[in-house]
Amino acid sequence: MSINLFDLTGKTALITGGVHGLGMAMAKGLGHAGAKIVVNDRSSREAVDKAVAEYKSVGIEAYGYLFDVTDEKAVIASIKQIEAEVGPIDILINNAGIIKRTPIIEMEVEDFTAVITVDLISPFIVSKNVAKGMIQRGGGKIINICSMMSELGRDSVSAYAAAKGGLKMLTKNMATEWAKYNIQTNGIGPGYFATSQTAPIRVDGHPFNEFIISRTPAARWGEPEDLQGAAIFLSSRASDFVNGHILYVDGGILATIGKPSNE
Repeated sequence: MSINLFDLTGKTALITGGVHGLGMAMAKGLGHAGAKIVVNDRSSREAVDKAVAEYKSVGIEAYGYLFDVTDEKAVIASIKQIEAEVGPIDILINNAGIIKRTPIIEMEVEDFTAVITVDLISPFIVSKNVAKGMIQRGGGKIINICSMMSELGRDSVSAYAAAKGGLKMLTKNMATEWAKYNIQTNGIGPGYFATSQTAPIRVDGHPFNEFIISRTPAARWGEPEDLQGAAIFLSSRASDFVNGHILYVDGGILATIGKPSNE
C-alpha cells in the first residue's frame, strides 16, 4: 500500500478542543502528515494562542478560533470564518468533551445535562454544519472521539457513559446518512492515557495505576502519540471505504475479561 494514501497535504482539519492533551496529540499527527490545523477552545484567547504557538514551534501550519461548540449560532459563524480565512474543512475531529464524576443518586440534573450537551450534542451541532460544506464539495472525513465508556460502565461516570454511548450510535447514523456523499464518519475510542490530568494517579503504589496496568494486556498506559496513527488513518484516503466504525485504541482492554485474581 502506497504511503501516499496517508498523505494529508492540502487538507484542512478542524479539531475541537485541540488546545491540549489528546486533542493536541491527534492534531499534531495530522499536521505532521501535511494537514493545516485549526483548533478551537471556549475558555480563553490565551489558551488558543498558546496552542497555536506550540503547533507552529514544531513546523505545523496552525490557526486558532475562540467559540463554544454547544452554541450553534457561534459554530455556524466560526465555520464560515474558518473556511473563508483558512480553507474548506476537509477533516473534522469532534474532540471537545467534559466529565463530571458523581454517583447517579447524587448527581444534579443540571450537571448531567451539561455533560450530555458538550459530549453528545456538540458533535451533532458541529458535524451537521461542517457536513453541509462537505456534501457540496463531494466528500470529507468526520471523526468522533468516543470512549471505552461507549461500551462499558464505570462508577460515577453515568452522564459521560450515556453521552459516549450515544456518540457511538450517532457516529453510525451519520455514516448511514452521509456515506452516499463520500463522507466517512468514524470514531476513535481511547483507552487510558498518560496525560497531565492522569499524572497524579500514574504513580507506583496508587491503586488505580496498578489496576490500569494489570487490566490492560499491553501492561501500560497509552501515550498521547499512540492515537496519531488512528487519527491519520481515519482522516486519509486509506480509510475511504471505512464507515461507521469505532476504532478502540486501548491496549487491548476491551478484548479481554481480565486476569484472574490468583494470576
